[in-house]
Amino acid sequence: MHDEIQTPAVLVDIDVARRNIERFQVYADSHGLKVRPHIKTHKLPVLAEMQLDAGAVGITCQKVSEAEAMVAGSSRLSDVLITYNILGQDKLRSLVALARKVRLAVVADNATVVDGLSVAFSASGETLDVFVECNTGADRCGVASPQDAADLAGRIAAAPGLRFAGLMTYPPVGGAARVQAFMTEAKALIEERGIPVPAITSGGSPDMMSAHLAPATTEYRPGTYVYNDRSLVARGVCGWEDCALTVLATVVSVPAANRAIIDAGSKTLTSDLLGLTGYGHVLGRPDIAIDQLSEEHGRLRSDGDIGLKVGERLRIVPNHACVVTNMVDAVYALQAGQAPQRWPVPARGKIV
Repeated sequence: MHDEIQTPAVLVDIDVARRNIERFQVYADSHGLKVRPHIKTHKLPVLAEMQLDAGAVGITCQKVSEAEAMVAGSSRLSDVLITYNILGQDKLRSLVALARKVRLAVVADNATVVDGLSVAFSASGETLDVFVECNTGADRCGVASPQDAADLAGRIAAAPGLRFAGLMTYPPVGGAARVQAFMTEAKALIEERGIPVPAITSGGSPDMMSAHLAPATTEYRPGTYVYNDRSLVARGVCGWEDCALTVLATVVSVPAANRAIIDAGSKTLTSDLLGLTGYGHVLGRPDIAIDQLSEEHGRLRSDGDIGLKVGERLRIVPNHACVVTNMVDAVYALQAGQAPQRWPVPARGKIV
């Protein structure tokens, strides 16, 4: 099994990834939704270009440095939304420089962020599009109410160097009704002030195939869908055959009949549980549980004879694909009829 690749290694089946991309694009097109995929899952300009080829209008990034790496990696990535409150002079200077290269938008959920963006961009002579981030139930960032959204939209619209771009949310799973109610009310309140609401953007791979249940939304930002992972299989979003990213690991010890050790630990598979038990799914071996991780070891158990030998290789679907991507310098791209290709991950580690 890919003996030329040293383990642990991250493999990406490009044909499966392309199928995942096209599946959601067809759904979004049928419901009049624009697609702006979140590249935090793959951090690869080549895959972002594949998403554009399918019909995406641009990309979503989470941090300024991540956006810089993606834009540097492809001349085609010319429309970027950064869905994060941006603070600090160094980041604001970088943001201004990025805005001179691409069409750029960001989000804000408080006056401090808005005022900082305004100072930086009014001084630069550039104009920045800013969305109001709204809390529709995930209780992370976001203004708390439609009235707060309208107030902040008014502040953005009046701020030098800024342009109000619309509303943004990252809802909890099953939150379509709350998105619809919040956004409908917020949009009406903003428009009462004479301020247009050009776009309403939502996201989340678990609910992506029911995005139409919040018709106020004009754009959707799926991330994990490009690879899928064990958490999405558990939610019924996809099957194992739809999981494009796997970790290739080698059995390095079989110290007991029901127990084996692999060379992939928390630094490869991630310790994220996402409500699951165990740390990944061994393809072809549903009887095996990955019940413990240390940094460089993964422990496999079975209720009976585990039936593994030292040197044997396994492919594992991780619980959370996005974290795995950020822990490796390169992935191995697998395509039918071709030898595996080593693809460096340009946006790996870009967290500022």
